[in-house]
Amino acid sequence: MAKEPLEVFSVESILEDFESLSDPRSTVNRHHLLGDIVVISILAVIAGADGPRGIGLWAESNKQWLQDKLPLPYGIPSHDTIGRVLMAIRPEAFQECFQTWIQRLIVSADDKSFPVISIDGKALRRSHDESAGLGPLFLVSAWSSKQGLSLGQLATEAKSNEITAIPKLIEQIDIKGAVVTIDAAGCQKSIAEKIVAGGGDYVLALKGNQGKLHQAVNDYLTKHLEDEFRGLNARKHIENRKGHGRREEITYYQVELPEGLPGQSDWQGLETVGIVVSYREQKDKWSTEVRYYLSSLKLDAKTFATCVRGHWGIENSLHWCLDVTFREDETRTRNRILADNLAWLRRFAISLLKQVDDKESIAMRRRKAGWNPDYLSKVLGLATS
Repeated sequence: MAKEPLEVFSVESILEDFESLSDPRSTVNRHHLLGDIVVISILAVIAGADGPRGIGLWAESNKQWLQDKLPLPYGIPSHDTIGRVLMAIRPEAFQECFQTWIQRLIVSADDKSFPVISIDGKALRRSHDESAGLGPLFLVSAWSSKQGLSLGQLATEAKSNEITAIPKLIEQIDIKGAVVTIDAAGCQKSIAEKIVAGGGDYVLALKGNQGKLHQAVNDYLTKHLEDEFRGLNARKHIENRKGHGRREEITYYQVELPEGLPGQSDWQGLETVGIVVSYREQKDKWSTEVRYYLSSLKLDAKTFATCVRGHWGIENSLHWCLDVTFREDETRTRNRILADNLAWLRRFAISLLKQVDDKESIAMRRRKAGWNPDYLSKVLGLATS
């Protein structure tokens, strides 16, 4: 089914979205407008730029086209100016200005089904700086797989800080009426409580970091899996997939919360537990994978399956695209503020590229945006006239 056409934006409306963004520069010798620099950065990253120098070169190469769309009272800003601005803008304030656009995209999608918001972390592996004692920058992102939208991100200095970053990220986005999915690192009582308090539901992957609870759920579900949960209040859903020389059967079981699980009363809103069994055949070899989940959802195996599958989408649709198309893992940006702001520009660029209604891949759409300004306007939702 074809996507709904995006709302057409004017450059003026884009600049208005950033009026609330505080300009971090000194008023002395401030020539270039902050809005111009931000819009140029957005356009250039969509078109293939990966840092301030690339943004500046792209802007110079498209000088006439930009002058027709932006005020640019002092011409095209240099890449040094662009870099200084992106190193000075607070990432939190920068992202807040994009929320208006994100809300427009959500409204234009006109999707009445419940949203699945997947939260997961990713390291920028080559962003470490041993001389300064810095490890790789770690980013926790919120992603809507169905709509192809990056809803927010939060930077931390280490993967171990993911547990503290997730609640802060949840506060920044609207989760009311949504199902939030998180991997095992975020399977925490405090996070479940935060999600329920925000009006959402959760599906949390359960592993050994929740020792006694994980073992109890494992024992209970494994025991009853043998007779397919006969006599229990349970639901089942099966999916079969083929592709890339692989055949897979995935069975989802969702079971009413049993009595007596260790600490179950401490988990706000906990209603069901789940088990997902995957049988995979590739090159005449079979493998099996079993995963366990805690959820605040009522019994509905198809909904449970949608949420689990939706969480896999953050790896397939966002992280894979960032590394393969945007080559994020190779970025060597050392300045943390600059790295954070560039990372958000990449995520926002993916969100916009995914809204385009054509048969091209994200990589090809990005190339076309770099080759053809009219196609770039289409990606951004700008009128081309």
